[in-house]
Amino acid sequence: MDNNAVLPDRDILDDILSSQKHITDGYNTFSNECVDQSLRTDFLNILRDEHNIQQSVFDQMQSRGWYCPAKAQQQEIDTAKSKFQNISSTL
Repeated sequence: MDNNAVLPDRDILDDILSSQKHITDGYNTFSNECVDQSLRTDFLNILRDEHNIQQSVFDQMQSRGWYCPAKAQQQEIDTAKSKFQNISSTL
């Protein structure tokens, strides 16, 4: 094993983005299930900060052409919006 091996920037950013997705999942759950309001506020602040980090990494990857999700067509957006509006009206 080469102890001097360096991961390419693309792999590093991909790993960071994946990690940030998992981190925000955890903080989202913690904030949703927190009974103490002060602690919940802290979790929400941390969650916001983690989302900002995730967005920065996403923007870097997208600007370099390394992460390019397809843009949704307006019909797909309208269908999803309608579906969730129908679900929310039944709750």
